[in-house]
Amino acid sequence: MKRPAPVQKERSLSEDDFIVSKTDLKGRIIYGNKIFIKLSGYSEKELLGAPHSILRHPDMPKIVFKLLWDRIQNKQEIFAYVKNLSKDGGFYWVFANVTATLDPSGSIRDYHSVRRKPSDKAMEVIPQLYSQLLSAEKRGGMEASLQMLNDILKEKGVSYDEFVLSLQQ
Repeated sequence: MKRPAPVQKERSLSEDDFIVSKTDLKGRIIYGNKIFIKLSGYSEKELLGAPHSILRHPDMPKIVFKLLWDRIQNKQEIFAYVKNLSKDGGFYWVFANVTATLDPSGSIRDYHSVRRKPSDKAMEVIPQLYSQLLSAEKRGGMEASLQMLNDILKEKGVSYDEFVLSLQQ
């Protein structure tokens, strides 16, 4: 499925909206709630079986997704701010919590994400931070982006999790 060209058409979630989706181990969508389907602009039929990455906005630094996949493949949860791309090229920001769903034997069965509206505080910080990380990636790859992120966190004296969660409060 071809991704659309981005346009400056922002959608936003209400305080009560929760987007829920599940993917298989390869990142293909196996479930999406109604608000997920609505915001994406795709039909349920188009989404099911499609890679979740069809929603990846080009403004997103790759390092954020590397951190996400590293965590969830190790059965750890992660919180992250994500700019998603809708079918019509519009976008919407979310505050995502992503976890692995385990089967009774402890093996990963699928991945589950619950997303909600990001705080105003986060939206004052994250778009600019992601722009800087993306510039670093374009110059020196994900290693440069990771180094920049680690330097920023070290300067603030916080872990990634502490930083992300502090912006949502």
